[in-house]
Amino acid sequence: MSASTLRIALVGNPNCGKTALFNLLTGGRQKVANYAGVTVERKEGRFTAPSGRVLQILDLPGAYSFDASSPDEQITRDVCAGNYPGEAPPDLIVCVADATNLRLHLRFVLEVKRLGRPVVLALNMMDTARSRGIAIDVPELSRRLGLPVVETVAVKRGGARALIERVDGEVPAAAPVQPDDAASRADLHAQVRELLASTVRMPRATAEIDDALDRWALHPVFGLAILAVVMFLVFQAVYAAGKPMSDLIGDGFGWMGGHVAALMPDGPLRSLVVDGLFGGLGTVLGFLPVILVLFFFILTLEESGYLPRAAFLLDRLMLTVGLTGRSFIPLLSSFACAIPGIMGTRSITDPRDRITTILIAPLMTCSARLPVYALLIGAFIPARKVFGLFNLQGVVLFALYLAGILGAMLVGWVMKHLRRDKSEHALLMELPSYRLPKTRDVAIGLYERGMIFLKRLTGVILGLTVLMWFLSTFPGAPAGATQPAIEYSFAGYIGRALQYVFAPIGFNWQISLALIPAFAARETAVAALATVYLVGGEAEGLGQALAGQIPLASALSLLVWFAYAPQCMSTLAIIKRETDSWRNVAISFGYMFVMAYAASFVVYQVTRALT
Repeated sequence: MSASTLRIALVGNPNCGKTALFNLLTGGRQKVANYAGVTVERKEGRFTAPSGRVLQILDLPGAYSFDASSPDEQITRDVCAGNYPGEAPPDLIVCVADATNLRLHLRFVLEVKRLGRPVVLALNMMDTARSRGIAIDVPELSRRLGLPVVETVAVKRGGARALIERVDGEVPAAAPVQPDDAASRADLHAQVRELLASTVRMPRATAEIDDALDRWALHPVFGLAILAVVMFLVFQAVYAAGKPMSDLIGDGFGWMGGHVAALMPDGPLRSLVVDGLFGGLGTVLGFLPVILVLFFFILTLEESGYLPRAAFLLDRLMLTVGLTGRSFIPLLSSFACAIPGIMGTRSITDPRDRITTILIAPLMTCSARLPVYALLIGAFIPARKVFGLFNLQGVVLFALYLAGILGAMLVGWVMKHLRRDKSEHALLMELPSYRLPKTRDVAIGLYERGMIFLKRLTGVILGLTVLMWFLSTFPGAPAGATQPAIEYSFAGYIGRALQYVFAPIGFNWQISLALIPAFAARETAVAALATVYLVGGEAEGLGQALAGQIPLASALSLLVWFAYAPQCMSTLAIIKRETDSWRNVAISFGYMFVMAYAASFVVYQVTRALT
């Protein structure tokens, strides 16, 4: 590394604005949210200072102490101490602290200083501190700590100017290394009290608006009612706002496919383009607005600071299944994708709770299930009002999400009674201040989710769609065949073989075949069904084909299957990486298959008996 490059590690308590500061400096687009546990891996970016010096910046997981009690805190401790395998220690540590909550953050600052490395303290959220009447004597705080202190506002352009000027100059001298043992750490609280008394004037410990809102949001009865109403309205909005846009995209691809078909001669290439690409990929792409609408609301709730309150409210409920509210955040992340949710369990200190959370995270309804849900609900559930107010399709979607949550609670309850350690662990969680969501952060989050979807669409989903078209087209019908050509294709043979397994839960051979690519990426089930039905020429549109070829009992069974079905291959791979155990992979896949099959069997048989 050149002499002009400075390695800087950003550290701090969770929810101090560290990742927002990283994004401001590097132009990165790391996920930012108003709760703890978002950053669970080290992230790296570069920034060229005005002097021309290159700053290599590491964003490390949030930590409350170097007395590491979770995997993410161990990463931060090892990097800062120079013990991370294959990595040199940082030249400078920038310790980020929330200026509105120095009582909590200063203790970790003192721990960082004891490492004996150059340190700069960044007092973040100084605009919020001033608005609350908090006065900090920055020069006196710097003198007493014996290290440079600068003010930052990570969410505003130019909010890191003072920090850039400080790190672009001479690297501050390191404090002497101090012993790190239990006795020496126990004097730290007295030092924090002394620092606060001499440098900080605070009119009240918490913001008045936070206290007023929390009287309702954290109420044991009204708080739970508010949470239930918020989540119900979110899923109503998904259909009210997302479905019309999805229909518009679907109609557009249908129109383009029809025009392309008119310009191309009949043959395999035309079938590939029209049925495979426009029919398969176009159908999946049409569900992007539904996904983005859902994530808009999730990101808004994240930014507002409401989600930690939801975790607090649900703590007592989660204790009944052997978990704490700390598992709520990773489980909530799994509604986007189980992979970041499973990685987010690194912030859970108890190994027993962490394994349980990892194993139930895939039961949360990830965004990849939404295209399947939207397709089947649109085809089989009428768009009528319930009680003259609620959209029935939105109610069904909410019920499917609720089914995943209840299934996860059931599995957690079973695991609680199977394990030897029956003890319960109290939840300790910092509740951040309420904030108005930042338009830029929400926009970045939506852009990231959209790009992830499009990359999957043009990557694995495209490849699997072409493969499904090939299997559905070749070898073709023999001379004198009396059935549609697709019945004699590879897809027909494979699907009919699988149908022996899935017939008891109402799946025909087309559905049985679609489950195979869905194991690679769940969205591919929609593309696979579109390709199979369109190649077979059974209808002009997928929804029409499904409504005409699949009974209601089979459709409801398929919805329930995807609520509990074994996760995709990528999720299994991350379970193996996080737990270093093939046994946990086998348990996860096995119990979800049995659960999905049993639930689908009950739904199919009951619906058949009632209709």
